[in-house]
Amino acid sequence: MQSSKFQALPQPQSQVSFRVDGIEKIRWNFGTELRRPFFYPFCGPSNEPLTRMGHPGAPNHDHHQSIWFAHHKVQGIDFWSNNGTAHIRQKEWLCYRDGADEAVMAVNLDWHDGHNPQPLMTQELVAGFRMHKSGGTILELQSTFTPTSKELELEQTNFGFLAVRMAKTISAYFGNGVITDNQGRSGEPAIFDQKADWVDYSGGVLVGNGDNRREIQEGITCFNHQANPNSPPGWHVREDGWMGPSACREQSLLTSQEKPLRLRYLLFGHAGLVDISVNDELAEKFNRLPDWIVRRSSVKHTFWEVFR
Repeated sequence: MQSSKFQALPQPQSQVSFRVDGIEKIRWNFGTELRRPFFYPFCGPSNEPLTRMGHPGAPNHDHHQSIWFAHHKVQGIDFWSNNGTAHIRQKEWLCYRDGADEAVMAVNLDWHDGHNPQPLMTQELVAGFRMHKSGGTILELQSTFTPTSKELELEQTNFGFLAVRMAKTISAYFGNGVITDNQGRSGEPAIFDQKADWVDYSGGVLVGNGDNRREIQEGITCFNHQANPNSPPGWHVREDGWMGPSACREQSLLTSQEKPLRLRYLLFGHAGLVDISVNDELAEKFNRLPDWIVRRSSVKHTFWEVFR
């Protein structure tokens, strides 16, 4: 029997719980009442959430949902904000795989303009959850975007495809957070719109209860895979607590049925402030990992399988 140290467990109300030794670290939320799916919580070594739902001070930023996928201009349609009718829906799950070293989920997401019942494109998402030797949480994400038409333009913008809204206490403005990139630059003015292989957001996290309540330091590093188009990307980072690699910052991207767009990212929820040597090692290993492949399974009672 396969070890189930790592599990991807479906839950009621359209959620999937990612657990290690029975402890939840990440949860995937994809209910039809949502404008788009998202991961919340995303917990570090202390098992406290390192992300939050929405902006700490701006209600018009409620589209900032922890860790989410979006894009500002898909053939001119805004999938980033909540102002229009565009939305992203999970069409189906393909695979939940438990294991001794990681848990993997594969799903199909449809990007709808809100008018045509046929989606503009499908996003095949593979999410792999494992632990770093330091006790940190690793979430590897691979998205393959395939249009329903022959081709589809993903226009130039700073907004998309992946974004992370940090916990209030980790924010540089609302908390005591620090933004750092792989070149050693620090702070929004130095990193905003600049190219980098990875960006880290670290700061205070409150743990414990009552008289034992105290602050420790944790953070999240977001890694861009070197095979992504337009790499290394420019980064949209803000002192108010969010970061994201801008895949279309300098120019638009074209995805087609013949050559779908594939983007790979990795999130590392770690203890303490950023450790550049640890991150550089993680980046090197991530860049050497081959793509995941989702295919029809020959195993009894199993429709789909994910492998490298």
